[in-house]
This record gives sequence, structure tokens and C-alpha cells, in this order.
Amino acid sequence: MRLRRPPVTIERWGPRDLLDHLNDAMSIYARAMGYPAETGRSHAGFTATHTARRGFRATAALAGAELTGFGYGYTTEPGQWWHDQVLRAAPDDGAAEWLTDCFELCELHVSPDWQGRGIGRQLLELLLDGLPERRVLLSTPEGDTRAWRLYRSMGFLDVARHHFFPGDGRPFAILGLTLPPPADA
Repeated sequence: MRLRRPPVTIERWGPRDLLDHLNDAMSIYARAMGYPAETGRSHAGFTATHTARRGFRATAALAGAELTGFGYGYTTEPGQWWHDQVLRAAPDDGAAEWLTDCFELCELHVSPDWQGRGIGRQLLELLLDGLPERRVLLSTPEGDTRAWRLYRSMGFLDVARHHFFPGDGRPFAILGLTLPPPADA
């Protein structure tokens, strides 16, 4: 007999919410990215620091009390590690323009047990809804993955391809999306 899973709810989170669920979020991060559990635990410090950045916002997918997915980002600025990596990756391909008035989608992950149910799309749509920034940038491993297909289906375009971030041997794509102007503009 197959057990019925509770329905998934998608909600906005503030910094405290993510910090309160940091261990679960980093476990999902590690499993979704194919990293060892230790990588998730070591990434927790970076994530905690990110919650204090300007423009921070997060979303979470919950099945009852179980965290099944999360996403977060913030306004990217010069001097931040990822911002400067992207600028070096595509200096002649308009990266500086992309990085202006830009929200960095830092993490968006769904537990492998819950993938394929549209949770990632819902997390991303809520995360982007009402952003004050005009552009969104993210990096994702190259390849035909669910994440790749999600980003393409939502209109993300190539900013740079086959970029290698320090500490990860896989090539990454840097993808960007220009958001429509607010309805009241």
C-alpha cells in the first residue's frame, strides 16, 4: 500500500525562517546538487551570511512540517563572490549590464524525493513575484536536468556557458531573465 503524502504548500520566508530550517535546507541542497552531506553542512555558513544581504527573500515548500524545497536570493553587488565570478566569466558578453539592478537567485532546490511535481516552478514564481530588480541571474550545472528545463521554460537566456567555479569540477551555465516592468509603472 502506497502512503499518501500531505499536500505541499509554498510560502515566503524571511531570514529567520531560513535560519531556523538551515540544516534541513542544506541537506536538500547537497542531495539535489549531488554533493556529499558534508558539503551541505559546510555551505550552511555561507547561507546564514546571505540572509543579511540587501534584498534577501526566500521561499519554502512544506509538506506538513517537512521542508521539501526552498529557494532564496538577494540583490547582487560588486565585491560579492558570485557577482565577481560572473563578471569575470563574461566580461565581453554584457555581464556588467546583467549585473546591474539584478537579483541573484542563489539557491533553488527541491528534495529529490519530491522533484517532478512542479514544486520548483512554484518556488521560483513566488520568489520572483514583485521583485524590485529588473534582472535575475543564476548559475546551474550544464546538462539536461529538471532545473535546466525549468529555467529555460521560464525564459532564462544564456549569459555565459561552461564556466567553472572554484571548488566544483563541473561546468556551469550562467542564465539571466529580464523581468517585465511592474504593472503600476
